[in-house]
Amino acid sequence: MNKRKILATSALPYANGSIHLGHLVEYIQTDIWIRFQKMRGHEVHYVCADDTHGTPVMLRAEQEGVTPKQLINRVWHEHKADFDGFHIGFDNYYTTDSPENQEFCEDIYRQLDARSLIAKRSVEQFYDPVKQMFLPDRYIKGQCPRCHAEDQYGDSCEACGATYSPTDLINPCSAVSGAKPERRASKHYFFKLSDPRCEAFLKHWVFESISSPCGTTPEIRSRLQPEAANKMKEWLSSGLADWDISRDAPYFGFPIPGTARKKFFYVWLDAPVGYFGSFKNYFKRQQHSQAEIDEFLRPGGKTEMVHFIGKDILYFHALFWPAMLEFAGYRTPTQIYAHGFLTINGQKMSKSRGTFITAESYLEQGLNPEWLRYYYAAKLNDSMEDIDLNFDDFVARVNSDLVGKYINIASRCSGFILQKFGGKLTGLISEENRKWFNQFLFCQLGEGDTFLGRHTSIANFYDRREYGKAVKEIMLAADVANQYVDRAKPWVLAKNSDHDRELHEVCSVALNMFRILTVYLKPVLPKLAREAEQFLGVEPLIWKDANSQNRLLPDDHQINDYTHLMTRIDTRQIEALINANKESLQRPVRPPQTEHCVTTMEKSAPVTAAATSAKDAGNENAAAAPTITIDDFGKIDLRVARIVNAEHIPGADKLLKLTLDIGSHPRIVFAGIRSAYDPEQLIGRLTIMVANLAPRKMKFGISEGMVLAAGDGSGPYLLSADAGAQPGMKVK
Repeated sequence: MNKRKILATSALPYANGSIHLGHLVEYIQTDIWIRFQKMRGHEVHYVCADDTHGTPVMLRAEQEGVTPKQLINRVWHEHKADFDGFHIGFDNYYTTDSPENQEFCEDIYRQLDARSLIAKRSVEQFYDPVKQMFLPDRYIKGQCPRCHAEDQYGDSCEACGATYSPTDLINPCSAVSGAKPERRASKHYFFKLSDPRCEAFLKHWVFESISSPCGTTPEIRSRLQPEAANKMKEWLSSGLADWDISRDAPYFGFPIPGTARKKFFYVWLDAPVGYFGSFKNYFKRQQHSQAEIDEFLRPGGKTEMVHFIGKDILYFHALFWPAMLEFAGYRTPTQIYAHGFLTINGQKMSKSRGTFITAESYLEQGLNPEWLRYYYAAKLNDSMEDIDLNFDDFVARVNSDLVGKYINIASRCSGFILQKFGGKLTGLISEENRKWFNQFLFCQLGEGDTFLGRHTSIANFYDRREYGKAVKEIMLAADVANQYVDRAKPWVLAKNSDHDRELHEVCSVALNMFRILTVYLKPVLPKLAREAEQFLGVEPLIWKDANSQNRLLPDDHQINDYTHLMTRIDTRQIEALINANKESLQRPVRPPQTEHCVTTMEKSAPVTAAATSAKDAGNENAAAAPTITIDDFGKIDLRVARIVNAEHIPGADKLLKLTLDIGSHPRIVFAGIRSAYDPEQLIGRLTIMVANLAPRKMKFGISEGMVLAAGDGSGPYLLSADAGAQPGMKVK
């Protein structure tokens, strides 16, 4: 087998938030692949860093009364603790706010400029006169110039999918201060991705086949997964535009050389360069030479560079990044592996349902991180499809597979070896028991009598990131081991000393099966594997330990005392985790004098049957509304609606913007419930809306209905539909 030399990375987490279970999909996926490659004897360097620059970090630091450097230092320690807690084995976890990264950014910029791939031209953009800063696209909101949907970002419309310039927005406002932005001209720096040289390179690079040394014969692979390559084909066929790589001061980042700190590199330029900065910092600390660094970062070296990313950032990694590297004289990525997103119980993560779960919260609740590592592995494959964390399935799979099958082998057989044979295994195995052991070691693939060692089959699955198939094969082997133990019944053999020899053989074979299962599972369960190695009295297991000529441990091999290696998940632990992550449903009590009008209108709107003032709502002595007929009521079209999105409205003190699914096209409704509900609590919730209310033009846009709520001075309390109701159902 050829020894591979790999620089591997995961996408850099942004230093403006916590690591959550969705983030962990990528880092666990990468870590499993890295550990497997290292077990096979390959040279792999796994580096990552916090992505630290940009306007969001600058503004958050300002809000917290700290400097950006103080903020990113604190967040770095929080992120590192989360990754350590889930056994993510970075060789180096660094920061993009580093001298190494700045050096690489400046060199890449100068090399591109020398090749006439940097353009400078004036652009007109929005300026916040209150904050005295140019506004990034995502910090400008307004009306979509195409479909006229309200409250859309400055670069794209979430309603119709249109992309545009912020200056195309209708009635724009600053999301930072709420002020009306001014249009001002500013000179910006562009990477000329539209240059024919870049286009020609990318069309070749994206679809080029590569040789990846994976055995005695190099394997031919594609740089991208088929889904990713198809997406790239769409982007390339539609034409490439130049990429704005500069931002105006004030900005937290690296200044562009020669601009007197008036222009800064856009965060997305220096973020992927952070891979190089982290790698150089790591190799320098390991006292490697510059030539050894260049072997990984410059063309010509017999090395690989592999990126694991989410599918949402494919554009940056498969267009901008390789083109930047190619024309700046650096090596381009060997392969880019993109994964899908995480849903929980079939839906997006939600604070109100307790499923927006941070890594820190999971660990604080005492849940074993390797339960999650195993579950993700069982669900992951080599595609870009999303995966779902279903808690019922999570509990069942971990308890059945890891405890009921894998751990069960050691717990059932270790006691007999320790109590009756002084903890020593036997290597003298009968032909019948060897047949079972060989059945455990080999799996039949394809037609006829073609047999392949499980270690080869599982290795191929791991290498191709088809972890779900690897786990399935491992559990088939565990089934064989358990069938063997069930058939031999060591607990029966132990009752008669005449069967001691057979008992010794059976338990020794079973523990050898357990050892090989530990080899197979070690990339997924590194901590559990270390504890199993200690129990078995063996050196750290490597992949060839499942493929050695004599797969049985030698005669008289000494094992150590057994302590239970893993507990089952108690469903109460999941309930506690969900409850711990639910935001309080207690509503703030507001003075009775305050009017609560839970409608699409602002406070000055007329009061309707569905929107009464708080001083009357709930007052038993209040005058009843005039009697209506059933025909009158029939004019009101009440529908079950699912809140698919909820968000604050810049400049609105009382309103939330709700996007409602009522079984047809989405409806936008502005509701006066901001003081009682956090937007995250509402997403996914079923409520009731008046679907045939005439649209009303408001300051913040067109409102297309009304949601219903109750209030008595301590609300409002949004009305909900019972479980089983579906969006669009008529209320009658």
